[in-house]
Amino acid sequence: MSPTPSKDRRAVLNFEGKRYNLNDMSDELKRLVRGLQTAESQLKHAQDQLRVVAVGRQVLASQLKRKLTEVAPCED
Repeated sequence: MSPTPSKDRRAVLNFEGKRYNLNDMSDELKRLVRGLQTAESQLKHAQDQLRVVAVGRQVLASQLKRKLTEVAPCED
């Protein structure tokens, strides 16, 4: 789903393989489009944050592994 301005300045929504003129939509439909755009934006942001946290976790695990070479493990 992506609204795109075309050459004749019409705002067009691309949704599920079809194009819709946003200017012809009711206010309710426009609110739904904005809501979906917001949800997609937040989802992308959350996915980006998750990737950052995963990289940080890998760095911490690597540092822990390196530092644990200086410590004798427990003998059970």
